[in-house]
Amino acid sequence: MNEASERVLSNFMSADGRLHTIPTKHAKLLVVLDRLSQEFEPGRTYAEAEVNETLLRFHPDYAALRRYLVENQFLTREEGRYWRSGGTFEV
Repeated sequence: MNEASERVLSNFMSADGRLHTIPTKHAKLLVVLDRLSQEFEPGRTYAEAEVNETLLRFHPDYAALRRYLVENQFLTREEGRYWRSGGTFEV
């Protein structure tokens, strides 16, 4: 992760990793969404309840985060199942 991304995350996430504010600027939102996408294992599908539970650990508005992840192609949704389709992948 580059320094600019780390700075964005430190501005929006508390020391315990919770998101205190969802960014309104799209570029900053993408940095946060990329971080959240890391919580989902590539190649695995998730029920909506699992996605909600994971996102709730970061912010109470898990529905908005889920929608942003799908709209920005970090997660794909089909027939009630979700899977990671974007974001930074560890090498």
